[in-house]
Amino acid sequence: MGVLPELNEFLLCETPDAWIQAALENQDVLLIDHANCEKKAAATALNLMFRYVEHTDLQNKMSRLAREELRHFEQVFAIMQQRGVEYRYVSASRYATTLRDHVRKQEPLRLIDTLIVGAFIEARSCERFSKLAPYLDDELAKFYRSLLKSEARHFQDYLVLAMNVSEGSITSRVADFAEIECEAILRADTEFRFHSGVPVKTTEEIVDAQTVETV
Repeated sequence: MGVLPELNEFLLCETPDAWIQAALENQDVLLIDHANCEKKAAATALNLMFRYVEHTDLQNKMSRLAREELRHFEQVFAIMQQRGVEYRYVSASRYATTLRDHVRKQEPLRLIDTLIVGAFIEARSCERFSKLAPYLDDELAKFYRSLLKSEARHFQDYLVLAMNVSEGSITSRVADFAEIECEAILRADTEFRFHSGVPVKTTEEIVDAQTVETV
């Protein structure tokens, strides 16, 4: 199963091959951060439900989304336990913060932007599951492919909610966040995470490599 056409149209860039290679080399961190992302996604949905109780459609969609994201967390956690991956603390990537830094403060613009950001996070997650699956072992590849349908629906739910809340078109605002999101995916990152950018060596690794080359 490949990436849905609407995702290709929504996202301005594909996940770089360098990130895929880093994911394959850091599968423990991949699983840990994936588990964290599922918990954060559930928490985001619940926070929206508490903050915007007057939006009936939002209540229905976010309630379902929160349950699904927690179920995904349980599935990732089970895989980690089966593989002996210790669930330890890993810092968050800059990705979500970068997007949310551009959310407007005044309502209903804040809600509209927050929903658009949610759509991009879900879309990118779906794209990365699809890109990674062909390179993973059978169990993990099957699991990641199983997530594609629900993650794609989450992306669509967020986008529809944003359109319903807005009194006008959200096209230009989506375009703004598309640029921000693409820049976040293509920028250099020294730490690998599920939503990190292009991996680069840390200063220490560069120094170590140069030392080995001169010996």
